[in-house]
Order: sequence, then structure tokens, then C-alpha cells
Amino acid sequence: MLLGWALTRAALLTAVLGWWRFPGQNVTPDVVVAYHQWFERLRTGAFPVHDVTWQYPPGSAGAFLAPALLPCLSYAHAFFLLACAADAVVLGLLVRAAREGGPGRTAGPWLWVVGIAVLGPTVLARYDVMVTALAVAALVAVARHPRLAGALAGIGALVKVWPVLVLAGVTPGRGTRRAWAVAAGTAVTVAAGFHLLTRDSFAFLSTQSRRGVEVESVAALPFQVARRLGWWHGVVRYHYGSYEFLGPHVGLAGLVALAASAVGLGWLLWWRVRARTFNDALVYDAAFAAVLVFVVTSRVISPQYMIWLVGLGALCLTCRSTTQRRPVLLVLAACALTVLEFPVDFHAVTGSTTAGVALLLGRDGLLLVATVAACRGVWRGTTPSPDPSTLTNRPALPASA
Repeated sequence: MLLGWALTRAALLTAVLGWWRFPGQNVTPDVVVAYHQWFERLRTGAFPVHDVTWQYPPGSAGAFLAPALLPCLSYAHAFFLLACAADAVVLGLLVRAAREGGPGRTAGPWLWVVGIAVLGPTVLARYDVMVTALAVAALVAVARHPRLAGALAGIGALVKVWPVLVLAGVTPGRGTRRAWAVAAGTAVTVAAGFHLLTRDSFAFLSTQSRRGVEVESVAALPFQVARRLGWWHGVVRYHYGSYEFLGPHVGLAGLVALAASAVGLGWLLWWRVRARTFNDALVYDAAFAAVLVFVVTSRVISPQYMIWLVGLGALCLTCRSTTQRRPVLLVLAACALTVLEFPVDFHAVTGSTTAGVALLLGRDGLLLVATVAACRGVWRGTTPSPDPSTLTNRPALPASA
């Protein structure tokens, strides 16, 4: 396993360093240009609010400033190495979780090794692998160290929001209250620190409502198909940090996506209220299902979002009693299609060619099926089924006159 990780990561690292060319789009400009420019701005204690591509919570500043820890290297090279180090941390956490799950539980670590390799060099050219390390660390710690888990989840929420979902399946009781209380306290305290010590740390919130529908999202599929058939005549433009559809009905599609996220949140809350049976696997299973819900209902599905799902899915596979084996395998298949649509053939996606539309229908279709299966598994594994005796032994209704 370690040899497989070393070989695949060496290949990814040499690709982002420019020693060989991975097919398709160059994935490094985000780091070389955007991240580096943000780094220079963040060093002054201010956030890059005048850059419309800045869409991140204030905690993300830590990831963008981290290359300063390696001053002997260029910014980009330092970032790539730190991303690779975060990748190694995730693998170490998965190996630890697998050992605690019993002998022979190597499927989880192997899924991480293979899934990240399949996604290609994009993994090392985005900060999402660092966020995933925070989320996985929180989940591994939750059983024995709920306060630490809460702190990590709270910090993660300020880095990229979604890690707060990792606490969705924590077993009810004192540990849960501690984890959630510490998560909330940590998030509020760190947020207050950013507000007091930096400038414009929360200005990113004002730009979120202006985002459109990103071309790779589930909400974009109708536009992809309609554009290919000549029924829709809007445009694709680089807009607020991603390639988005702009034109007729896009605003409505964005509202529908937001409504779907709200429905997803409502379902998660309803499931949590109804849940009665908890086991060691549920904290991983529920986190995986919750993040899947918000990925497929988001107006944006960037390729790096798959890193989150691979990390959480790998944790699920470290438990023998997980209900998520099939959804996790579907996500792995979606990773293979993801690397084909970005970076290999992204022009086909932005151009709504037959190949591009087919790739997106396949990838997003797999994610939708995985989401339904994941939620169904979590629901069936935790909520009581109707007692058959209450259905068959009901008192007879009086006969009508």
C-alpha cells in the first residue's frame, strides 16, 4: 500500500512540477497565479475582496499562507509539497482507523490511494486535500476525543464550510453535546479573531449570491443537453472563479439548486430526529451521505470536490458494518469520469459537445445514484421499521350498515 501511494504520488507531484505533461488542461495556474496573488495580499492582514474569484471563508487563509513555512522553495513548489504532505496525513489517519476496525480492513486506505491517483494532478493543485485532512482527523478523533473532533470540525467549517457536516452522525449523549459545543465555540472564536485582527475577512459572503450555475454541476445538466440540441442559446463564461452558464433560465436553475440544498438539510435534520440505532460506522456513513447531498445539490461541482468524497468514503470502508460500500464504489467510478472531463477534455464540457455532455451525464448520474443509495442506507440502518404485528393485528373496523 505504501509503495502504491509513493509511486502514484510521485507521478502526480512530478506532473504539477512540470517534469511531464498530464493530458488536457494545465491544472497549476490556480496555485501559480491566483493562490500566489492571494498570499501576497493576505500577508498584509487583508483579504483579496476586490478579486471576484475569491469565494472562500477566512480560515482558508491558513492554507494559502502555508507555503511560507518553506521559504527556500518557490510558492508553487512549496504548496504542491504541502498538499502532498496533507495527502500522506489522510492516508495515515485511514490506516489508523482501519487497524481499529479490525484485521484485514485495508479497503479504506486502498480506496484513498487509488481514488486520488485516478483524479490526477488536480489534487495537489488545490487546497481541498488539506481540508479533507481536517475532516478525516475530526472523524477519527470523535469517539475518544469529542472535544478535539469538535475543534477540528469548527476550524474546518471556517476553512471550507462543509467539514461541519462530519458531526452529523455522532452518537447522541454527552460526547455529542461536547463535540457540537466545541465546534460552535471554536468557529465563533476563530471567526471573531479574523474579524478583529484582519480586514474584510467575511466580505466573500456578499459575492456568493451572484454566482451562476457552474458547467459541471447537476443543475447545469439541462443547459448542457439543451445547448447541445440547439434549444438554449446562452453562453459559457469564466465568472466568479469558475466556468458558468449565463443566459435564460439560469437564475431559476440556481434558485432550484438552493432549494434542493435546503430540502437536503431538512432531510438530514428529520433523519437525525428519527434515528434510533447507532453504531461505530454511522459517524462515517452519515458524514459521507451528508456531504454527498450537498455536493449534488450545489450550484458548483468542481473536480476537487471529489477529494472530499473519496476521503469520507475511505473512512466508511474501514468499518465492517458500513452501509456505504455501493455508494463509495459509485463515487470511485465517478472519479474516473471526473478526470476525463477535467482536465483531460474540459473544452468538450465548456463547449457542450456530445462527448462532454455524455461525460457529465455519466459522472453526475453516478453521483445522484450514489446519493440516493447513501441516504437510503443511513436511513434503513438507523430508523425503526414499522412493527408488522401492529399492521396485522389491528382491531377490525365495524361493518357498514
